[in-house]
Amino acid sequence: MKKIIALALATTALASVASAEGHAITEFRIGLLGGENAQDRLNSNECLRVYAEEALGVPVKLFAPADYNGVLQGLLGGTIDMAWLGASGYAAVYLEDPEAVSPVLVKANLDGSYTYHSIGIARADSAITSLADLAGKEFGFGDPNSTSGYLIPSVEIPAEGYSMASGEYFGEVLFTGGHEQTIVAVNNGDIDAGVTWADAQGDWEDGYNSGALRRAVDAGLVDMNDLVQIWISKPIPEGPVVLRNSLPEDVRATMTQLVADLHANDPNCAYGVASGETSGFVPIDHSYYESIIAVRQAQSN
Repeated sequence: MKKIIALALATTALASVASAEGHAITEFRIGLLGGENAQDRLNSNECLRVYAEEALGVPVKLFAPADYNGVLQGLLGGTIDMAWLGASGYAAVYLEDPEAVSPVLVKANLDGSYTYHSIGIARADSAITSLADLAGKEFGFGDPNSTSGYLIPSVEIPAEGYSMASGEYFGEVLFTGGHEQTIVAVNNGDIDAGVTWADAQGDWEDGYNSGALRRAVDAGLVDMNDLVQIWISKPIPEGPVVLRNSLPEDVRATMTQLVADLHANDPNCAYGVASGETSGFVPIDHSYYESIIAVRQAQSN
C-alpha cells in the first residue's frame, strides 16, 4: 500500500505537468473481456479500480461488455484505456491499428512461465474421452475473438484430422458466447463438449491454478469431478495487459507499475484480476505476440 500511495503522490505532481500541456486525463476506463458473468467480472476487478483511482487521482470506471469485441472496439475507438486481452484479441487490435495500443505486462504462472492452454472438456458420464468420440456431436467454442476459445483450436484441431466445419465431423460447431457459458453448457449437458482455458498447472479438481475453469469452481458453478479433459492444445502465449498509446506517458507508467506491483501489494486482488493463482504480472512487448498475429492474419485471409 505504501508503494501505491507513493505512486499516487508522484502521479499528482506529473498530472499538473500534463495539464499544463493540455494532455491531462479526466477519467480512466478499464475494459474487462467477456466470457464470464458481468457482475462477477466487475467484482473481481473492483479492487484494481480502487487502486487505480487512488494512483491517478481521477475517476476510474470498469466496463464489462457482453463480448470480446466490445473491449477491442473500445480500445480502437478510444473509449477504453486499458485491458487484459487474449493474444488473439491483441492481434485483432494490432491488425486494425498498429498504433492503437501497446502490450506492457503479462500474467505469469506460479512456475514463472507465461503460457496457458486451450482445454477441451466433456461430462464425465458422457463416455466422451477424446475428439475421436465427438463424431456427430455438438462442440462449443466461446467467442470468435478468443485465442483459446476459438483461434488456436481452429488451427490445431483440423491439424489433428478433425474438420471444424459443422456437419463434416462434429455434428455442430457453435459459439456459446464465452468461457463461462461453455463450461456451464457442458456441465448442464446442453452441448456434448466445449473448449475453455486454463494454465494446466496444479490440480484438475481445483480447475487447475488459474483460468476459466478455476473461476467456475470458485463461483460454485461446477464440480470438476463431473468433467473430464478430452483435449489440450500446445502452450499458448498468455495475453497482454495493454494501454492506449495516446495516453499521457505518466499515466501509462503509473498504471503499468501499479499492475506490476499488484501481487506483492495485494495477493487477493491479484487473484481476482488474474483469474486464479499467479506469481504476478511481468513486462512483455509486442515481439512475444508476432506468431499469434501471423496466425490471426492467415485465418482472416
